[in-house]
Amino acid sequence: MTLDYATYIAGLPRVLAGAAALFRDAAGRVLLVEPNYREGWVLPGGTVESDQGETPRQGARRETVEEIGLDVELGPLLAVDWVVGPERPPIVAYVYDGGVLAEEQLAAIRLQEAELISWRLVAFDELDAYLKGTLGWRVRAAYAAQEAGTGAVELENGRPAG
Repeated sequence: MTLDYATYIAGLPRVLAGAAALFRDAAGRVLLVEPNYREGWVLPGGTVESDQGETPRQGARRETVEEIGLDVELGPLLAVDWVVGPERPPIVAYVYDGGVLAEEQLAAIRLQEAELISWRLVAFDELDAYLKGTLGWRVRAAYAAQEAGTGAVELENGRPAG
């Protein structure tokens, strides 16, 4: 019996994709947002709408516009993280360099009130108080890659792969 292509594709494993932007201010602090649908803080970003043809870079930019009202051309990819979780397929999380936001851009931030409570700038050495586990490791690794100019880092559950 020969499977048709659609049946073959339907039977393949699934993976989710998310993308975010790492924005900083002139002092090197990281822009974090506080969602209302989960505990803790996150980078501006969200789910990549791959079923609509969206790429991770496009998803990160779209989510940034939706969540904080800034339309910023994103810089290089800083990190790719394969994250395994309970009761869901794995997530591939992409982090792009959002660059350094000017004071005017920071003043122009407008939160998407349907999903976000607040935003703040957090010093690198204070990130542990806001970002837990895998997300915290991912953001610190992306920040370090940006600072060192080494290119994107490959992560598994927030830690260097391999």
